This record gives sequence, structure tokens and C-alpha cells, in this order.
Amino acid sequence: MIDADVAKSDPVAPGRRAPTSSSRFASAALLLLRGRTLIVLVALVIVFSAISSEYLTQSNLLLMTKHVAVNAILAIGVTFVILTGGIDLSVGSIAGLASMVAGGLLFKGLHVPGGALFFSVAVVIVIGIAVGALVGALNAVLVTRFKVAPFIATLGMLYVARGAAQLLSNGGTYPDLAGSPGRGNEGFHVIGVDRLLGIPVAVWIMVAVAVAAIIVTTRTPFGRRVFAVGGNERAAVLSGIRVKRIKIAVYVISGACAALAGLLLTSELGAAYPDTATTYELNAIAAAVLGGTALSGGRGTIIGTVMGAFVIGFLSDGLVLVGVSTFWQSVVKGAVIIFAIIAEQAQQGLQTRLAKRAA
Repeated sequence: MIDADVAKSDPVAPGRRAPTSSSRFASAALLLLRGRTLIVLVALVIVFSAISSEYLTQSNLLLMTKHVAVNAILAIGVTFVILTGGIDLSVGSIAGLASMVAGGLLFKGLHVPGGALFFSVAVVIVIGIAVGALVGALNAVLVTRFKVAPFIATLGMLYVARGAAQLLSNGGTYPDLAGSPGRGNEGFHVIGVDRLLGIPVAVWIMVAVAVAAIIVTTRTPFGRRVFAVGGNERAAVLSGIRVKRIKIAVYVISGACAALAGLLLTSELGAAYPDTATTYELNAIAAAVLGGTALSGGRGTIIGTVMGAFVIGFLSDGLVLVGVSTFWQSVVKGAVIIFAIIAEQAQQGLQTRLAKRAA
């Protein structure tokens, strides 16, 4: 029996071990790993600012943030899929397909008997996003109905969507998307070129998508079910969660986000071409993982994903600004992805070790 006076004077609760130096070190290391994205982002800003005086100028920061917006929107959609334990490799091709659909509608319209039908820019944007959502739904059907592994299903859709984008114009480009007053389709440049309150509209769209995603993942039953499916799908089924519907929803969200990103790219360029957003899926997945989203599912945050997109974007633009070869840029990006995976595994290992000690 423990003496009451001893128990009161002892800062360590009875029956529990005092924290050792190794456990304190592990806790500190875990804290650093959890904040790794912010640490890397700050380090990048410091390093590139020291190398180039133009890096931290207002104009360059706005330009880099505008570039980040496209990858961040792609990564947010991919994050929903990864949280359920899946993967979506087709987002870059979906962006390209949505780009070509929107470009075709703006450039030559929809051919109908008697001529061509032109739509307003708002309708074209909605159609483009709907195309992305539809392709996402096809991914979901392959995964849920036909039991195709997400990696294989979305890899196949990567080629299908890219091929469809090329077929729409026989591999050509829609060069002029400015529209005309007579057709009533002017204004597509607004989302990719114009600014609102001095900030690019694309950045405002990224903020809106991020805020909506944060609310959905943290404040709604749907968000909790997404985490539940990724954490333990069998337990989610037993608890009454309609897992198939959740998976369909996240792939549709991913496709819609990919299409929106493709439209932003197309608006910025002022032209649509089939290779839009090629390999962007790798940047999106890297941003999600770097931001702390576990590839096994069940753990991650939208804020972390957005910060991961900033790391990828600021790194890419910084390397270009200081004149690093494009070949070395690929090497550095690959190293960052490897680092993200290693850091994620290290975080999981430390969390498991600390949980066992606490138990």
C-alpha cells in the first residue's frame, strides 16, 4: 500500500513511471515531425531569400502563390481519396480533359443541327467541373463495384482521360479562348488572370476550396465517416457506415477538384491543349503526403495538404529563380517525395512507440 504523504509529495502519479530522457526525446522528435511541413517551408523561404533578393518581393510571392493554387486544389481532392485508404493517379489527366472540353466549347462551341451553340463562361465552367466529377464517379465504380484496386483503376483512367482529351481536338490546341460579344462567352480570363483586391482570383478560389474542405472534414458527419473508412474499413462497415457511398463521394470530389484546377490552368494560358497538367498528379500526392496525410488512410488534414502544396510550389519556383537546371529540379522534387514518405513512416513509428509506453 502506498503511503498517502508520499503519494502527495511525488509529482509522478502512483503506479506510473516517471518520463525518461528517451521518452522526452521521442516526444520532441514527434513534435518536430508533426510540424515538418512548416519547418521545411520556413527553411525554403530563408534559403532562397538569401540566394536571391527577388524571391521575397511582393510580385514574386503573388506569382508563386498563384502557381501553388492549382496544385493545392488538386491535392485537396486527392487528400479526400487518400484519407479513405485509396489513391487517385488520374487527376492530372482529368484536368487535361476538363481543359479540352471547356476550350472546345469556348473556341468552336457545341455543334448542333443548323450551326454551333455557344455557352456563357459560367456554364462552360460548370460543364468542365461536371466532366471531372463524372470521371471521378467512373473511378469510384471501378473501385467499389468491380473491386479493382484504386492504384490500377486510376492508372487506367489516367490513360483513358488523357486519350479522350487528345481525341477531342485530334491532338491539336484551342488557341484563343477570349470569346466574343456576339457569342456571349467572354470573360474566361477572370479566374486565371484577373485579380481581386490585388490578389489573383485563382488564390481566392484556392482559399474557398480549402475552407470548404476543412469544414467538411472537421465539422460534418461525412468528414468523420471518411476518416473512419480509412482508419478501419471493416469496423466502419460494422458500425453502419455506407462505405461504398463514401468512396464514390471522395472520388467525385477528387475529379471535380482536378477539373477546376485544369480550368484555372487553361484560363491562365488563354489556350487549351491536351497535355495540360501532365504529371501534376505526382505533385498533388506529394503535397498531401508531405502535409501529413497517411497513405494507409485515416489520418491527415487539409491545412497540412495546403502547406505541402506551398512547399512543392515554393521549392519549384525557387529553383527556377536561382537558375537550377530542369534535370536537377526533377532530382530535388523526387528527393522531397522520398523525404515525405520517410518522415511519415517515422512519425507513425514514434506515435506507436509512445502509445505503447503510455499504455
